Amino acid sequence: MELLLAADSTSLSYWLNWRFFLCALIVIVSMCVAASIIWKYEYSDHSEPDVKRTEQEGSGIWYADEVWRPCVKEIHPICLMTYRIIAFCLILSALIVDVTVQGQSMFHYYTQWTFTLVAIYFGFGTLLSIHGCFQHHKSSIIYKSNNNDEDAERGPYASLTCGEALNGTQEEKPLKYQGKYYVFRSALDCGHAYQVMFQMTAGAVMLTDSVYWCIIFPFLTAQDYKLSFLTVVEHSMNAVLILGDTALNGMRFPWFRISYFVLLTGVYVIFEWIVHASVSMWWPYPILDLSQQYAPLWYLIVALLHLPCYGLFALIVQAKYYFLSRWFPQ
Repeated sequence: MELLLAADSTSLSYWLNWRFFLCALIVIVSMCVAASIIWKYEYSDHSEPDVKRTEQEGSGIWYADEVWRPCVKEIHPICLMTYRIIAFCLILSALIVDVTVQGQSMFHYYTQWTFTLVAIYFGFGTLLSIHGCFQHHKSSIIYKSNNNDEDAERGPYASLTCGEALNGTQEEKPLKYQGKYYVFRSALDCGHAYQVMFQMTAGAVMLTDSVYWCIIFPFLTAQDYKLSFLTVVEHSMNAVLILGDTALNGMRFPWFRISYFVLLTGVYVIFEWIVHASVSMWWPYPILDLSQQYAPLWYLIVALLHLPCYGLFALIVQAKYYFLSRWFPQ
């Protein structure tokens, strides 16, 4: 899927022009806005303890077991774990084949960045699900042997608030029980990182597949791209597997996390700029070529596409919880 060599990107005239400055302005402003949103919603509250800040996820309380617990109690956590293991094996196999066929040049494509991120997501998710199944089994044994009515009503899916350790016992003061506190703190950090990865990956998958099937496939395939079975797999399997995981998991999809998605794209674009400023080579996507007269327009369109791509996935998540509330009333 290699393109024809465009203008010499190592010359100063390629970069010192109004097109590059407009494109750079679009990328830098987008990344700065994204960074400010992350700071506002993730790290701005320094007055509260770390645990209190970490348990707040946009709206409502965030629970540490959301990363491995299915969306309904009727589904055992082992089902989500099994799905993630299968998805990880499929993605990893496709990625290995892709590297074997295309070599390291494949990482010039945003698609491969996304594909690799999906592989990491399912690999990390598999580890969290294995740990979660162990916790679920352990807490089930505890509750079965406990005659306390209040504990029995809460069940094995009791939420992990900032005052509880992973085994369900109450912590009066984190400093007094440092071992339990650090275990809980570590679980929160891993869960938080995984949720960020989920939201960033979902947005990136929607963007890559939408751009490919709506722009590249109908308009550019015949000119510059060779459509192959591996290409179709790369632009379909990731979306199918992410949607399947979304249908099973119990994670939410706050709007402000689109910022991580924007930062990912911004880092990719800057990476390509640095590479092409050093070596004159083909652009992985024609819309990135700064020698085109309408390059700033293409950059602006792709930047704006982040909103509907992330919004569509957020709508899917909201629709899922809407129907679940009807089919499985609590």
